[in-house]
Amino acid sequence: MAFVAGVDSSTQSCKVVVVDSGTGRTVRSGKASHPDGSEIHPSLWWDALRSAVHDAGGLADVSVLSIAGQQHGMVLLDSDGEVIRPALLWNDTRSAPSAADLVAEVGATALASRCGSVPVASLTITKVRWVRDNEPEHAARVAAVALPHDWLSWRLRGYGPAGESPLGPDLDQLTTDRSDASGTGYWSPSTGSYDLELFELAFGRPAREASSPASGAVTLPRVAAPDESVGTVHPTLFDLMPDGVRLAAGAGDNAAGALGLGAAEGDVVVSVGTSGTVFAVAEGPSNDPTGTVAGFADASGAFLPIAVTLNAARILSSVAGLLGVTFDEFADLALAAEPGSAGVVLVPYFEGERTPNLPDATASFHGLSIASTTRENTARAAIEGMLCGLAGGLEAITATGVTASRLLLIGGAVQNTAVQVVAGQVFDVPVIIPTPGEYVARGAAVQAAWMLDGSRPEWPLATITSPAADHRPEILANYKKAANSVFKAQ
Repeated sequence: MAFVAGVDSSTQSCKVVVVDSGTGRTVRSGKASHPDGSEIHPSLWWDALRSAVHDAGGLADVSVLSIAGQQHGMVLLDSDGEVIRPALLWNDTRSAPSAADLVAEVGATALASRCGSVPVASLTITKVRWVRDNEPEHAARVAAVALPHDWLSWRLRGYGPAGESPLGPDLDQLTTDRSDASGTGYWSPSTGSYDLELFELAFGRPAREASSPASGAVTLPRVAAPDESVGTVHPTLFDLMPDGVRLAAGAGDNAAGALGLGAAEGDVVVSVGTSGTVFAVAEGPSNDPTGTVAGFADASGAFLPIAVTLNAARILSSVAGLLGVTFDEFADLALAAEPGSAGVVLVPYFEGERTPNLPDATASFHGLSIASTTRENTARAAIEGMLCGLAGGLEAITATGVTASRLLLIGGAVQNTAVQVVAGQVFDVPVIIPTPGEYVARGAAVQAAWMLDGSRPEWPLATITSPAADHRPEILANYKKAANSVFKAQ
């Protein structure tokens, strides 16, 4: 029996699970919070990781560890390994004009073909362009650009600023994986390599992959294979096994979630968290010149077309707060309304939106009348609006040729009974709700076990329910009509 550890360094917190590699049984877990915001200094992730590992009982009996991290976050390092400025996270929309500039300069079709995605504000390529144009004093210092999981893995191996790390600032030791690299906007899932010309166009300086020759160029992490060991946890950081703890390549959070769920071709995963995500496992790369679907890579060697909404679970908490009710009371109100909410539609772009790309949009109610303006319809419209936004993402993914045979619905908000019922009405695919769990951290543990044993484990997936299939196409049709009016107004 061997234990492996998976880490989920997400927007909100750092979670650690220690898992029996043979059975998939979770042995213990730990957690530490991250501060709110759309930019954060990476040192706070490092502090949270160390706290979460301690909370999980340490690594003294762990053989392999892997880190999954929130995608797109831009970590800028100087030649001394110092973080130059707080990391801009995926949900920071200040680089929306930079995204528009890149599309104008290169073209949406060319960008989708070259890197699988049409840049929007969340992608790293737009953030480096924003720094180039708005913070030239910071841009001049940049020696390396990393992502959250890249930087944490580098720190775990003992690298970092001189005086703060055992091995110092060796930027050539930065590594990433194909899933996280594919979310930068300057790595191609089709070719499996960086598009260095795109990076230079965005940042104004040449780049190189770590350990490749190019004097004076910005260093980008080396892309490791899915089952590769990228090093070991430095022995001074934790109490470790005599042979140490090896580090797997790590992954982006959505790709790790797919591993944790055991998702295979034909599976679509809808995750309702701070953001909403819809992704599927596909055999080949995809590119969508409309920009709705990002053609990412997964963490196994396949591909992960994905659509993302900025607004998800917070829609429900915001409207529940407006109505002054608990989540259970919110569910009761929603279930008391008829499907379609008597024509009331909430277009829930509270924080702007990524799908569709409307970073400056706001939320709006449509179809209100004296008779339909009730607490019940308001509650149900919030749930329908949230799920219809995600259903639009599913339609876009299947339009790229992906087959959807079943839908795995995950996230804390889906434990709400009303969300489950409405999901069976909005989605025209059989819906399965897995048992609540830390699937991103578990996916990182899958990767760790894969590296340890030489083959991808097939751990069982427990489920709690499958909502009744009761497809009501008019719900999505009414939502599209309202959402299109918002899009045209922008």
